[in-house]
Amino acid sequence: MGEMFSSIQPQHREFISKQKMFFVGSAPLQSDGHVNISPKGYDALRIFSPNEVAYLDLTGSGNETSAHLEENGRITFMFMAVEGSPMIMRLYGKGRVILPDSTEWNELIGHFDYIPGARQIIFADIHSVKTSCGFGVPFYSYEGERETLKHSNEKKADGDISVYHLQKNAVSMDGIMTPLGKQLQSERG
Repeated sequence: MGEMFSSIQPQHREFISKQKMFFVGSAPLQSDGHVNISPKGYDALRIFSPNEVAYLDLTGSGNETSAHLEENGRITFMFMAVEGSPMIMRLYGKGRVILPDSTEWNELIGHFDYIPGARQIIFADIHSVKTSCGFGVPFYSYEGERETLKHSNEKKADGDISVYHLQKNAVSMDGIMTPLGKQLQSERG
């Protein structure tokens, strides 16, 4: 049976710590815009308080969550048990993007292990936590992390990753400028 909470409870924290993957959902305000659901792996999520979470966001082929947060701040995290007792948990909140070289980045980055290609931290203030049964989620076994993203980002030199960010991560598929895109645009004049 599903339950609602106003914050992350100790049992939720324990559940989250056991998950090897989570999903992030966001959407633009425009009714014909694209809803984005992005799977995340690695040990990149941190719980800072019962109402604050953040994850280290890595360079990838898109940057939709960042654009949506810049526009409206809405974010949902979803965790689901694929081993052990069934459960699905969603964290609902308002998120923001923290870019490298900012004071807030410098305050938070020490909480994360280094992962090649770190491009921003997504920080969220959580206002609701919802659990549901997860009875329909099949069992899966964890075999390990894929190293492809890490290797891809290691191959990019600092200059190449900035060019990649400008080409692939500056604007969402719905035409919304990301904070990273705004920063790169101002640096280039």
